Amino acid sequence: MKSNHVQHLLEINLAMLFVATSGALGRYVQLPVPVAIGSRALLAFVALFLYCKWKGFNLKVDKKDIPVILLSGILMGVHWVTYFYALKLSNVAIGMLSIFTYPVITAFLEPILLKTKFELMHLLLAFLVLTGMYFLSPTLDFENSYTIAIGFGVFSAFAYALRNILLKKKVAKYNGSMLMTYQTAIVGVILFPFLFSVSADTIISQWEVLVALAVLTTAIGHTMFLMTFKHFNITTVSILSSVQPVYGIIIGALFLSEIPKGTTILGGILILSSVVIESIRSKKPT
Repeated sequence: MKSNHVQHLLEINLAMLFVATSGALGRYVQLPVPVAIGSRALLAFVALFLYCKWKGFNLKVDKKDIPVILLSGILMGVHWVTYFYALKLSNVAIGMLSIFTYPVITAFLEPILLKTKFELMHLLLAFLVLTGMYFLSPTLDFENSYTIAIGFGVFSAFAYALRNILLKKKVAKYNGSMLMTYQTAIVGVILFPFLFSVSADTIISQWEVLVALAVLTTAIGHTMFLMTFKHFNITTVSILSSVQPVYGIIIGALFLSEIPKGTTILGGILILSSVVIESIRSKKPT
């Protein structure tokens, strides 16, 4: 049991390492946000569809599950778009840390939507995360791009939390790669019209970063992340995944020379300390 728990923790950390590439790649891509997300989703869909066919995964969905999968796909699109706006308006550290209010949101939504037991410790961890958020932007100034970025990040977090809760019960029924195939297809179809707002040459000129986003971040990272839903409850998964900004900030520092400020580091430490606490508490997965 202990070795399995360690293995599951390693799996979620590896998933977060891949997903964390979104920060630097999102800052690097020079396209309007809807175009970048639409292109990313369509490329990821192709990669995931081919992978599912190669592995022989069943892509059929029960009719009763279609509304949930459709809504979760829309929420994923909202999460991606608002997250990229947060990155564009700030930096990797602020953009990534701001969306990690989603463990707080999840801690309150999961007991309501999934009828699970509410835990007082999650309230305390939520307070820890909110305190960390304060240090990211101690002055609430809506003329400041960082404050606006944090607003986008928190809205992105809300959409992400809802999406994860919706898919919790579906992961036990469907393969993670199959679910992400539908997620990316939904996002790609919704944002497809935006692709005509720029020239094809402009999009093609960014093909390397778009392919990296599609394959590393989306096809591999998000699929691995979905698979971890089987081993922990959604609140625990969301708190454990708060290690993602650490990886993202390191990647941003290495490749974009974005060194976070002292207050950002303090806020990050407070937010990410919840990871250590929840890692210890979650040894008995529910």
